[in-house]
Amino acid sequence: MEEAVQYPAAHPEAPTQEQQARRRAIPLGRRRLDLLFIGFFAVNLLFITYIVDIEQIIIPNPFSFHYPIWPPAPLVDMVHWWGRTFDPLLLARPVWWKATIWIDSLFFGPFYAVAIYAFVKGKDWIRIPSIIWASVMMTNVTIILSEEIFGPSASPQLGMVVLANLAWFLLPIATIARMSRSEHPFTEPVAKA
Repeated sequence: MEEAVQYPAAHPEAPTQEQQARRRAIPLGRRRLDLLFIGFFAVNLLFITYIVDIEQIIIPNPFSFHYPIWPPAPLVDMVHWWGRTFDPLLLARPVWWKATIWIDSLFFGPFYAVAIYAFVKGKDWIRIPSIIWASVMMTNVTIILSEEIFGPSASPQLGMVVLANLAWFLLPIATIARMSRSEHPFTEPVAKA
């Protein structure tokens, strides 16, 4: 293996600052693990945030309501079935719970849309927002699961609820691990011509 030649900055063959800064996106085909993150963000954007979560904002009292225009009635019924069967906290909807739903709808939803784009296109600027998202998500899930285990709205089907929430704890950990390995998680230097 050849050792890289280090030139003093003033040397005529030293790479310019522009050449050192030039980077290109690593093709998604070489970043197959990122497909997991893209899929997770897509499920959250298209189903969790703007169907499951938005239902909890639009319908403040799941025991007395009229079906809204969005989400569709069968999906509202599905959310309420989940709450009745596994997750009474989802139907109790305490103020702190609604605050996490608002965070999801106002901040995480737009993040998912931007993150899908950035992960597909290989944009390094998503690194810090991803770490922030992952940290807040892990905090929210820890608080929610604490209530599910120990709170007044504890789940009668704890194993199912923990299993259903596990991805929202593990994927943020994986995101932090993915983004903390390098300052440039999606790009590589352009080879000197």
